[in-house]
Amino acid sequence: MVAKKSLKILIAADTYPPDVNGAAVFCFRLATAMHARGHEIHVIAARNEPGPNTTVQQPEAMVHRLKSYKAFTHESYRLCLPWDATRDIGKILDEVQPDVVHVQCHYMIGQAAVKEAKRRGIRVIATNHFMPENLEPFLPFPQFVLDFISKNSWRDMGKIMGKADVVTTPTPLAAKAMKDYARLNEVLPLSNGIDSSHYELHEGEVIEKPDYPVVLFAGRLAVEKNVDQLIEAISLSRTTPQPRLVVIGGGEQRPHLEKKAADLGVSDRVDFRGHVSDEELREAYLACDVFCQPGTAELQSLVTLEALSASRPVVLANAMALPHLVDNGENGYLFEPGNTRDLAEKIDLILGKSPEERAAMGEKGHQKAVRHSMQKTLDTFEALYRGSSAKPFLNEDPNRTSEPASS
Repeated sequence: MVAKKSLKILIAADTYPPDVNGAAVFCFRLATAMHARGHEIHVIAARNEPGPNTTVQQPEAMVHRLKSYKAFTHESYRLCLPWDATRDIGKILDEVQPDVVHVQCHYMIGQAAVKEAKRRGIRVIATNHFMPENLEPFLPFPQFVLDFISKNSWRDMGKIMGKADVVTTPTPLAAKAMKDYARLNEVLPLSNGIDSSHYELHEGEVIEKPDYPVVLFAGRLAVEKNVDQLIEAISLSRTTPQPRLVVIGGGEQRPHLEKKAADLGVSDRVDFRGHVSDEELREAYLACDVFCQPGTAELQSLVTLEALSASRPVVLANAMALPHLVDNGENGYLFEPGNTRDLAEKIDLILGKSPEERAAMGEKGHQKAVRHSMQKTLDTFEALYRGSSAKPFLNEDPNRTSEPASS
């Protein structure tokens, strides 16, 4: 077999590690995996602190950081000025001369990257990880103003991403929303992907478990994650011995959540661990009895896929894309968003089962995670980078896993 030539791929994203969010994690994993396939990877992202543009060679990619400014409505998010981004990205494109540009959003960097790449005749793939409604908790405006901003954001998404050669998003639900509100008629639902084997127990590996039930949450401590509801549900739990909640991740809501736990008298049963290493997170999945994601603005939820890969039963909010990850009563349960008593009851349902019953639920969850094969995702993106249209993939069985690629 004749080896295909390696590509020069430029990933343009507003957020990239050390930022902690699903889009940043996806971009890092994509860059790392494509680099491992022999491609030359460049990443353009906003700088994480004040200062001029920088370019740093990292193991996975050459990372170009653009001068940025703190967003007045958010603790950590930083913005690039459109005129600066357009000028700087144009210079980077002329220097790098990539085969393809893969943008991850339609704001700031994404908009400038699409504009400058199309001016130069460079192929563009656009992936949307974002819903305009995600902005609402950070904008101090009345609802009618938020509705106006959302409508215009959808319109801008359609105008900008509509210029790309192919548009993707992680779930069919998101693709439908982009068709309905952004008027993008051909959006390919393509999972962010997961290497489920990474979260399985290794042969001979033993994870020590405490003598009390553990409920795990992992993610940003942001308003839309609704961790306060999970803390309240822990206080309402009737399971004996009483379950403890492990909260992994940081964010602007942590002081509020710590106060919530104190006010409810469960501070001794809520363990805020902050940011942890990938290995510590993996061990937390394997050590917990149930994983909970109460967020109501999830386009896919990588952390839920990770928990399913670790064969943990899950309790998820019945909102956005989360219902696609649960067969109710089989690998977990959905709860009514905002109904903390319902959430507590669903957690208790799982904790009340025998270890063997929980293991069976976990195995069914693992089977669901395997369907989101990272290899299939990477194979599809690589085909798109090389010039394929979305059409060959639009009618595929979304539950089909990819076979190992031949060498």
